[in-house]
Amino acid sequence: MSFSATFLFHGPLNDFLAKSRKDALIDYLFERNPSVKDAIEALGVPHPEVAGVLINGKPVDFQYLLQTEDKVEVFPKTENALDFKANTLQPPLPETIKFVLDVHLGKLAKTLRMLGFDTVYQNDYADKVIAALAQNEDRIVLTRDINLLKIKTITWGYWLRSQHLEEQLTEVIRYFELEEKFAPFTRCLECNGLILPVEKQEVLNELPPNTRKYFQEFYLCENCRKVYWKGSHFERMQQFIQRFSLK
Repeated sequence: MSFSATFLFHGPLNDFLAKSRKDALIDYLFERNPSVKDAIEALGVPHPEVAGVLINGKPVDFQYLLQTEDKVEVFPKTENALDFKANTLQPPLPETIKFVLDVHLGKLAKTLRMLGFDTVYQNDYADKVIAALAQNEDRIVLTRDINLLKIKTITWGYWLRSQHLEEQLTEVIRYFELEEKFAPFTRCLECNGLILPVEKQEVLNELPPNTRKYFQEFYLCENCRKVYWKGSHFERMQQFIQRFSLK
């Protein structure tokens, strides 16, 4: 025997729905009383982006078992219509913000490292590897793959709406409120290792002739040993960061 409940998704959660279902009541047919979390994800919305659920006007957790004729409203983190601070389904973010990115986001990984965020990325990470890194190291998952965010062990995550780097970075900064947490030029763009000051003499053999002649201040990745200095590339990166500090 089949039962029915109605769902209404608010705000950015509509990004996961087909056009005909956006901002509309959705009839959901079910059997054997699934959890509301399973129903939400069956309709296309991954659990890490859900901040609160009301059923028949009352807040519930993800384990609530759906009943026939339930009226379900699902709210994102950015929804202002209701205050879910006391009932939020999103656990507090880790004290130290760390990310793991899927295979489509190499440029974003380098940019987050430039801002100082601990960001792990490889272009061959399987979904199960990303999920394990997120769980074992308290990392936030950033992805363009909606199904990745539905893995039950993932606690924090965000599906990037844009495919363009600057728009992606703006999304992440705003969603996770990172504006006051930048620590630019403290991580290696290539490997995510920490960058530390180093004496010129220690890296002299690694420097191009003109760099050796005109620059005196150098930094070294403690992991991959890449050498950095404040050349024209540094000025361009500073200007890039400044743009995002003002957005």
